[in-house]
Parts: sequence; structure tokens; C-alpha cells
Amino acid sequence: MTKRERVITAIQGGEADYVSTGFSLHFPAERAFGKEAVTSHLEFFERTDTDILKIMNENLVPDIGEIRVPEDWNKIPSYSLKDTFVQDQIHLVDEILQKCDPSAFKLGTIHGICASAIHPIEARYGYEAVRELFCTHIRENKKPVIEAFKRITDGMCQLSQKYIEMGLDGVYYAALGGEKHYFTDDEFAECIEPYDKQILRAVKEADGYTFLHMCKNNLNMNRYATYGDLADVVNWGVYETGFSLEEGRQLFPNAAVMGGLANRSGVMVDGTGEQLAEAAKKVVMDFGKKGFIMGADCTLPTEIPYERIKIIVDAVRSI
Repeated sequence: MTKRERVITAIQGGEADYVSTGFSLHFPAERAFGKEAVTSHLEFFERTDTDILKIMNENLVPDIGEIRVPEDWNKIPSYSLKDTFVQDQIHLVDEILQKCDPSAFKLGTIHGICASAIHPIEARYGYEAVRELFCTHIRENKKPVIEAFKRITDGMCQLSQKYIEMGLDGVYYAALGGEKHYFTDDEFAECIEPYDKQILRAVKEADGYTFLHMCKNNLNMNRYATYGDLADVVNWGVYETGFSLEEGRQLFPNAAVMGGLANRSGVMVDGTGEQLAEAAKKVVMDFGKKGFIMGADCTLPTEIPYERIKIIVDAVRSI
């Protein structure tokens, strides 16, 4: 069974020869772009031997100037495959596809509408300030904000479908906005959910697989309950948000579950190799092999050494 076949078996709810694995990390800035990014991805996949090759996306929606009042969101332009930051990402994917293991299951990262709308101004104001700005502007005058979200969504849909056209198996969709301390449930349903779903639907229409990653902590996971029909795989911070793997299986009964290990604490960070292997095995034995992909709850911090991931991969393949 190839790595790709192993992952697809999990997606289909079956039990493969081994539990498939998927880990990733944000590479340091000096290794996150251009040729260095290609090398980083190929080295990571070779050294960890995971089944999923996830191509990161640090080519973000670019700075568009000051946004201080809701009307400033009119500065957000329409985006397409012709934009430089999109072209840079397409080129990265193309270079990796030419050199990577063809038997791998290959994913391209798409930042969800909330994250993609943050990127043009995050460097100016900081993450927390931008999140609060979103809430303020939506409550003061949501029309220009939503119209900007629509333009960004159109660009992300184009890139998502381009990924599949190029030969990627699916999209890892990093959804943001489910935190209880920012948007209300109604605000999320009106301003975030439709555009998340539009992008996920675009992937499905292109015959790609969708990996729905629900970012951050303090999530209201029920906000994503209606995403189930558009998600082939779901992934979230079990330890960050207090929502167990089993609860996720119940909320998304038709999706495979990916995760199992805390990403920034516990055995993943400071356990011995033996403790790490035993923890990974325990997750699989407790949760079951069917419809499960072993991974971290979130993207790993850069200080996690490759060798520790390889320990996990070998451990679950020994079961």
C-alpha cells in the first residue's frame, strides 16, 4: 500500500496496513521561501517519512496600507492567479512536485478567509489588535468588510483549484474565527462561515480532498458542525480547546480525524523517545485505527526536531 493509498483508506473510513501520519511545521523565515523552501519541504518529508507531504504557504496576501475604519476595507483589491504572491506559491508547489516522492499524499495549504484577511495588516498592528479590529469594524459597518472578504475568497478559490489541477491531492484549509472570545456565533455564521464553505466547496468541485483545520484555542466547535459535508478530514487543538478526539468523531461522523498529540507541550516537546513512542501508540489503541491519521493537533513549532516525528511514525507503524 502506498502512502497515498494509506491516507485515502483512512479518509474512506477504512483500516489501512498502517495508521497514516501527517506532521508539518512553519520553517524559519530564511528557509520558508523560494529554493530554500523547496529544500526544506523535501528534507522534512524525507527525514520524517510521513505519509502526507503538506506544502506550507508563507506567500501571504500582501500589505495594502492602513486600515483604521470600516470603509478602509475598500482598499482590498480583487485577487487572481496572476498576483505575485499567488504566483510565488504556485511556483513553490510546482518545484516540490517535480522532486518529491510520487507515492506521497500531497496537500497544499490555504489560509482561511479570516486568516487571509488578517495578513494584509497584521504586521502593522499585531495579531491581537487586528482580531479586535475585525470585530469592531463588523459591528460598526460590516458591508465593506464583507465585500473585502468576498474578493479575498475568490482569489483563494482560484488558488485552491489550481493546486488540484497541478497534481496535489487536496487542500489543508486553516480555518480561523471559531474562538468564542472574538466573534459571536451570529457574526461567525454571517461573516466567516459562507466564505470558508465557498473555498472548501471549490476544492471538492475540483475533485480534491479537504482537510479542515480549526485553528486556535477556546473554540466553539459547534460553529463548524455544518462543515461536515465539505470536510474529508478534520483536525483541531484537542488539548488547546478541550474537545476530545471522540467528540470530534461524533461531530464529524463522515470525516476522518487527524491529530492526537499536543503540539507545543507535553510528551511531544519534553518526553523521552520511549515516552513519545508509547504516547503515540496509546492514542491509536484508544481511538482506533479506522478513519484516523496520526498527527499533531496543530502545526508544530520549529524547534521540534525531525527525529522525534520519525519516532512517532515508526511507533504507529509497529502496531
